[in-house]
Amino acid sequence: MEKKPVILVTGANGQLGKELKRLETAFPDFKFIFLSREDLPIHHFELVRNFFKGYQPQYLVNCAAYTAVDKAESEKDLAFQVNGEAVGVLAAVCKEYNTRFVHISTDYVFDGNGKTPYTTGSPTNPQSVYGASKLEGEQQALLYNPGSIIIRTSWVYSEFGKNFVKTILRLLGEKEVLNVVNDQLGSPTYAADLARVILDIIASGKWIPGIYHYSNEGVISWYEFATAIKELSRSTCRIHPVSSAQYPTAAKRPAYSVLDTSKLRETYSVPSRNWKESLAACMARL
Repeated sequence: MEKKPVILVTGANGQLGKELKRLETAFPDFKFIFLSREDLPIHHFELVRNFFKGYQPQYLVNCAAYTAVDKAESEKDLAFQVNGEAVGVLAAVCKEYNTRFVHISTDYVFDGNGKTPYTTGSPTNPQSVYGASKLEGEQQALLYNPGSIIIRTSWVYSEFGKNFVKTILRLLGEKEVLNVVNDQLGSPTYAADLARVILDIIASGKWIPGIYHYSNEGVISWYEFATAIKELSRSTCRIHPVSSAQYPTAAKRPAYSVLDTSKLRETYSVPSRNWKESLAACMARL
């Protein structure tokens, strides 16, 4: 019997890792190994190398990341270790073992001052420690393994972990009035859709290295996103739009983080859902 190709998933306990696990049965031609932070500390070169020696994976999907955007401002070294240095380690070991490497990045690598969707070639200019650490990870991946695929995404949510949708749902149940910023624009990404796209790319048998962008279709503000969540949950809570200036955070948030996803769609013919459709699907699960 022929051995199934192995897909190693790091950061298995995060939103995306859990959505990939949920899709495992839909891709029976592959063997999946899911690793949490505890299973494999990704910045330890020798540990990673020994792991690869044992499992000989054909693919690695790196969902492991330091994602506490505000906390990163005071934990810079840790953010850079996990989002930067560790990605370089994974990329180098993947190259050594001829493993195809998929790494997930973010819209925060841009400065958020744009007016038209960012292409994969748009100049990067992160405005936060988190964004700078994720950019460092992209650079390390391509430096140590030019055959890597990097997928930048934005406004990720699911029914797992901490995210905007779950936070708003909780607040709608607790408060009568809610203030949400209306001057930051972007495209939400349902983690289940992103997970499907990643596995479709792997299953296609076509490997074209480089940077890609993926999000759901449509451009909205956080206020509009919150309002849609309210409508789907039939909450009676009132939501008021406020400016970012009225809601200061430790890390600067991009005012505009819309990604141009055409390169991924054209290269891999992946399906693309409107954000409303995906939100309804997630809310139905919740």
